[in-house]
Amino acid sequence: MSSGALLDVKALEVAYGASEVVSGIDLQLQAGEVATLLGRNGMGKSTVIRAVLGLTPARRGTIRLRGERIDRLRTDQIARQGVALVPEGRQIFPNLSVRENLSAFARAHSSRGWTLQRVYHFFPSLARDAGRMGNQLSGGEQQMLAIGRALMTNPDLLILDEATEGLAPLIREEVWRCLAALKATGLSILVVDKYVERLLPLADHHHIIERGRVVWRGKSGDLAADQSLWHRYLGV
Repeated sequence: MSSGALLDVKALEVAYGASEVVSGIDLQLQAGEVATLLGRNGMGKSTVIRAVLGLTPARRGTIRLRGERIDRLRTDQIARQGVALVPEGRQIFPNLSVRENLSAFARAHSSRGWTLQRVYHFFPSLARDAGRMGNQLSGGEQQMLAIGRALMTNPDLLILDEATEGLAPLIREEVWRCLAALKATGLSILVVDKYVERLLPLADHHHIIERGRVVWRGKSGDLAADQSLWHRYLGV
């Protein structure tokens, strides 16, 4: 990949106290691409995401967005640079309505043009449920709200941590369709999820993490052709 990556992570190391969790990870994502972080639970995927978002400081290495270092910025500053997260567990505001959850994250003056009405058009169920409280929604509806809320920040990079965790199969399929549609708009997406077979047609390339290191990287065709990787590193 070229050095003009939208997201460029180099030699990233992250530790919690004396325990090193991420050890020298390199990761690049070009504008308009979808990439994945794959691996069993506890291998460092979410820690990489937390470092990109400034939630957990990097001990060594650099993180650049559009060529500019963001590893020294606060989380709110990184968000204003155009990085949005759909967190594991969704974490919507339960006592705010759907409309209020979305409006609270609105960021104007962006070329991406995500407005309340565009999110409603993209997710018709959110338009129908605009007045309902977050805690009145099903898990699938909350996930769509969490994605819509992230889009309201008009990001250049959308990160999803455990995108379909705990969702019913039909709702998972709806999430995959949503991500494919977002990719078609040119949005760059980084996904953590365990359903490898559904990520293959969506993602441009993949990173498998084992004990805080990238042990394999490649395109979907290569990952599909070598299912020994699935058994060795993903527990599939």
